[in-house]
Amino acid sequence: MPDTSPGRGIVMMLAALFCFALLDATSKHLSQTFSVPLLVWARYTFHLLLMVVFLAPSRRGRLLATRRPVLQVVRALLLVGVTGFAMAAFRIMPLAETTAILFVTPLFVALLAGPLLGEKVGRLRWAAVGAGFVGMLLIARPGGALVTEGIVLCLTAAACYALYQIQTRQLSPTEDTVTMVFYTALVGTVAMSLALPWIWGGPTPTWPEALMIASLGIYGGTGHFLLIGAFRHATASTLSPFLYVQLIWATLLGWLVYDALPDVTTFAGMAIIAAAGIVLAWHARPRMR
Repeated sequence: MPDTSPGRGIVMMLAALFCFALLDATSKHLSQTFSVPLLVWARYTFHLLLMVVFLAPSRRGRLLATRRPVLQVVRALLLVGVTGFAMAAFRIMPLAETTAILFVTPLFVALLAGPLLGEKVGRLRWAAVGAGFVGMLLIARPGGALVTEGIVLCLTAAACYALYQIQTRQLSPTEDTVTMVFYTALVGTVAMSLALPWIWGGPTPTWPEALMIASLGIYGGTGHFLLIGAFRHATASTLSPFLYVQLIWATLLGWLVYDALPDVTTFAGMAIIAAAGIVLAWHARPRMR
């Protein structure tokens, strides 16, 4: 893929990450009142509606055209798991710390790439993985402010996300990117709609709350569209280091909305995780191109 407009790609990446940070912050607020499965349903349903309205008239059947439907469904269900576990973690933990622990995903990918993708894990990658887990331990240290349940939820979400990314690598050579995003929205909507009779309940949302619930799908859908656009304008190796700007967005939103700032040790752990992820992205740059 030619690196046609890297500046535009970076701007779109930063905007996409801000959308994802807004999604996390909004879900944290709503989860104090509404059930997490209901919010997951809303996130995928409104995302699907966006894609149907804006893409179905032009793409029609191409939205569903795939050579590997089973893998598409499994990949989409993994992302549903990521969303559910992450929202449950955000409900009981601070934004910045939760986001940082979720960013151990590239470390899981590096560990799983060997047995699942046949990639060689050299000394540099092992060192980056080890450093990243040290950073996670600094954030989730015993005696810290984080609860064990939230940490387990974060790590489960990160493991699901790692498997999701590996399946994305396996599918991307033969599948259209927009089709892959559509399947995540479609499968997520169908799966959570089937569960809706059991997850529907709680208070009736007010109009402002209903708009906030709908915004989950808007933030998610817009973020994915911006992400696709970013990778059309710049290579993965150019964009990957900027993924960690989401830690900055999460910290700012946590401070502005929830008046919560990580302590010095947690900031150090976040920096180590980000540095480890950037090293892994730098090491993978020939394959990414």
